[in-house]
Amino acid sequence: MMRVLLAEDDSRLGKLLEYMLTQNKFSVEWITNGADIFEYAMYSEYDILILDWMMPNVSGLDACRQLREAGYERAIIMLTAKDTVEDRVMGLDAGADDYLVKPFEFDELLARLRALGRRSTQKIQQEVIEIGDFTLNRTTKVLMRKDQVIQLSPREFQIFDLLAQNLGVVVPRDIILDRIWGLERDITSNNIDSYMKILRKKLMEVDDGSISIKTVRGIGYRLEA
Repeated sequence: MMRVLLAEDDSRLGKLLEYMLTQNKFSVEWITNGADIFEYAMYSEYDILILDWMMPNVSGLDACRQLREAGYERAIIMLTAKDTVEDRVMGLDAGADDYLVKPFEFDELLARLRALGRRSTQKIQQEVIEIGDFTLNRTTKVLMRKDQVIQLSPREFQIFDLLAQNLGVVVPRDIILDRIWGLERDITSNNIDSYMKILRKKLMEVDDGSISIKTVRGIGYRLEA
């Protein structure tokens, strides 16, 4: 049974989500105070966190960022009424794996939970990929430049891993969608662009451009070294 931490301060929506998730064989723990998110997530075993962006005391966005900075690797879905590209970038940059805009259909939330659950149980072969000064450890899910760790969310790591395995080769958008999001998906090109923007920013913060993610217009992306 998949364990879910639900952080939602809207009592009506929280009760509904708790009931519906329980009816679909999820084990749910529901909290209404954003200040509790970090402690619950770090000291209990959850498969997925569902965080409302606007929470009292500590926002779901800030809690997500704090968890990633502390090394938390489990899947996080952000629930929010914010739907601009800038908001999506902010949520993804904070470390969210997925982003669901209110109002949403419950079946869509279920599909996203199942997709994240499948990826969290997939085994990653033990392998280290070296690209210039960068080292990608596929077992520990860590990207480093020399002795410096580049903090990546699980989905950011998956995307960079896919590009690294195809170094110098264009990876089409459809392949990225299939490999990272699977068959059950409802995302736009803006979602992929947002992730690539975040990855480029993180690489530029630690590197002088020795590796880069190139956009091949109308096709996809290529990692170059």
